[in-house]
Amino acid sequence: MNVIKSYFSLLCLCFFTSTTAQIILLEGRVTNPDEVENIHVLNTTSRYNSITDQEGKFIIEARRYDTLVFSGIKYFSKKVVVTDKMYAQKHLTVSLIILLNELDEVFLGNTLSGDLLKDVGSINTNEDFNFDDVGIPGFKGKPQEKIPNLVGQVITPLSVDVEALYKHITGYYKALKKMRKWRSEDYVATEILTYYTASFFLDAYGIPENRTYDFIMLCIESSDIEKDFKIKNYNGVLTIFKEKFPDYVYQLSLIKKEN
Repeated sequence: MNVIKSYFSLLCLCFFTSTTAQIILLEGRVTNPDEVENIHVLNTTSRYNSITDQEGKFIIEARRYDTLVFSGIKYFSKKVVVTDKMYAQKHLTVSLIILLNELDEVFLGNTLSGDLLKDVGSINTNEDFNFDDVGIPGFKGKPQEKIPNLVGQVITPLSVDVEALYKHITGYYKALKKMRKWRSEDYVATEILTYYTASFFLDAYGIPENRTYDFIMLCIESSDIEKDFKIKNYNGVLTIFKEKFPDYVYQLSLIKKEN
């Protein structure tokens, strides 16, 4: 009799385990009133991911009790556990909290006198003029120093640009190229970090917030993530994160052991 009970219990356990472990296609929708496209949905348990469409809809593979993380540039990241009800209905709806960026306090300085020339002259401007603000074409920002080719521009059949030649010989232009490349990568890394937020990397991949920027730079230097992010190929971006994070987390563990 005890043998039969044990066998029956084992069958029940196997049935429960197989049912719980079964993967389903879970359909969902982000119900915020606006900008619900391109919100990332990551299954932190299985590492499956998805992205919402224009209506906020998505489909992702999931099991019971898997944890889903929702993240978008305008919203706080949100964790949702797949409940028995969601699993049975194969559907869930999510509402995200808008991330409000507070503006610095503004102080009004000089009082207008009514004399246009006098008032314009008293205005202090700190930012570069943006031609887009007034609807006309024009150069925006500070002009960069050009790096001329050694042959054909610095050295020609008729002349030699001595200053440019000196900069080539001393490695000035080489260092300038490296600096511009680093600045470009730094800008993209900041954009990616702003888009996904540090909490996303912590929840999804276990990367500490103080290491997030370092991880993104690693991805930029060893993959095409910069290109994918610029053309909004977010599935490609998430694929690179998924490929790179195991080795990075492993290296972090080695560093902790050494310390």
